[in-house]
Amino acid sequence: MSNEKIALFTIFGGTGDLAQRKLYPSLFKLYQKGYLKDHFAVIGTARRPWTDDHYHEVISDSLADLNADQETVTQFASHFYYQSHDVTDAEHYRTLKKLSEKLDAQYGLQGNRIFYLAMAPNFFGTIAQHLRSENILTDNGFNRVIIEKPFGHDYESAKELNDQLTATFNENQIYRIDHYLGKEMIQNITAIRFGNNIWESLWNNRYIDNVQITLSEKLGVEERAVYYDNSGALRDMVQNHILQILSLLTMDQPVEFTENDIDVEKVKALRSLRPLKPEEVATNFVRGQYGAGDDAKAYRDEDKISSDSNTDTFVAGKVMIDNYRWSGVPFYIRTGKRLADKFTRIDVVFKRPVVNIFNHEDVQANDDAATSLDPNILTINVEPTEGFELRMNAKAIGQGFATTPVKLNYSHDAEATAGSPEAYERLLHDALNGDATNFTHWQEVADSWKFVDVIQKYWDEHQPEFPNYRPGTMGPDAADELLRQDGHRWVYRN
Repeated sequence: MSNEKIALFTIFGGTGDLAQRKLYPSLFKLYQKGYLKDHFAVIGTARRPWTDDHYHEVISDSLADLNADQETVTQFASHFYYQSHDVTDAEHYRTLKKLSEKLDAQYGLQGNRIFYLAMAPNFFGTIAQHLRSENILTDNGFNRVIIEKPFGHDYESAKELNDQLTATFNENQIYRIDHYLGKEMIQNITAIRFGNNIWESLWNNRYIDNVQITLSEKLGVEERAVYYDNSGALRDMVQNHILQILSLLTMDQPVEFTENDIDVEKVKALRSLRPLKPEEVATNFVRGQYGAGDDAKAYRDEDKISSDSNTDTFVAGKVMIDNYRWSGVPFYIRTGKRLADKFTRIDVVFKRPVVNIFNHEDVQANDDAATSLDPNILTINVEPTEGFELRMNAKAIGQGFATTPVKLNYSHDAEATAGSPEAYERLLHDALNGDATNFTHWQEVADSWKFVDVIQKYWDEHQPEFPNYRPGTMGPDAADELLRQDGHRWVYRN
């Protein structure tokens, strides 16, 4: 049975950075593996007046780091066509329709269409409207639209955007991409939880003390300055990536491992987030902005950033979930730029034994100090290392009976990691299969915005004391105090 997928991709924003860094290399890897072969074509559209030949050169250049043989690259690029396109001009869509129909017949695409909107969100509604009005959608194949974040700026703008899209596409045709959901170890969360009774039986407030989610970035805003200054860490990272991870960690077991059943449980988890009252934001969430460091500019000195910008480049918070499974367990989250290193990790901290039998006088007779028990911690390393780590207590070597923490580690080996699909490759393959399990559904987006909007509104109304952390640290001191006031501390500390 062939694994070949049949479709016409139309990429709005085909000359952009996302297309060249992520989409073209991901499509090429699918081509190398035979998922795309003879029956696919790609139309790239943007304002630039490129020719097909120049477009093919751009495609080849985008694949330079893959060390592929030139003949394969040339064959792959021959499936790409370019159209200079103004997304607000109906005449251009009529030209696009003619090219789409020509390629459909030429490559035997069976009317299967995937529209990738790699553009600013304010164009999403316009593009969707013209795809419908100019009859570019087909009746004999599938029609799917993939959209990038940000999906709105708050709940109201997200709802308006969703209404515009659903005027053309059904919810099951809309694929809201969150590349974190395409990462190997994020997808492993469900395998760990529901494939191992040892964990699922302990995955509740009887045994778990707290959970920590850290998405740390070492670089500053770089080329994303204009976008970032209108977004900030809360909107850019918490509303989507972090709350999606949180929903996977906290959802109940779905009836089956299917898109609909998983979505149902994720929505239940997000609806169980304890909403914050405005006066509770200051005691439950911390924001930060990096100042100058030895080799780094302060955020306010970065190119295209206002000298009095109050945009948050760091967020830490305590999230509570009001349901039977998680009542009383704090979920600590943090993310930021110019931090100590680049990594993503999840630390599940288990409760200590109720009674420490090793702290008895007779046991300690030959020891200078009392024996203490560290908490068991399950760490899921998402990136750059992929794997698991379990910290547990064991007897220390030697006389007496002191205990010492030990680590059980598993990391994916380099060869397996090298052959593993990159997030965009994995998600594009899912879209070709019509599987939206690892995409974000509208109700998840809506509930996430409702939670975040309260925090953002409070911050908009209160003047921060910025900058408040140095590059190369793990954020402002208030992030440590956030846990310390609960008797906890971050597992990862620099």
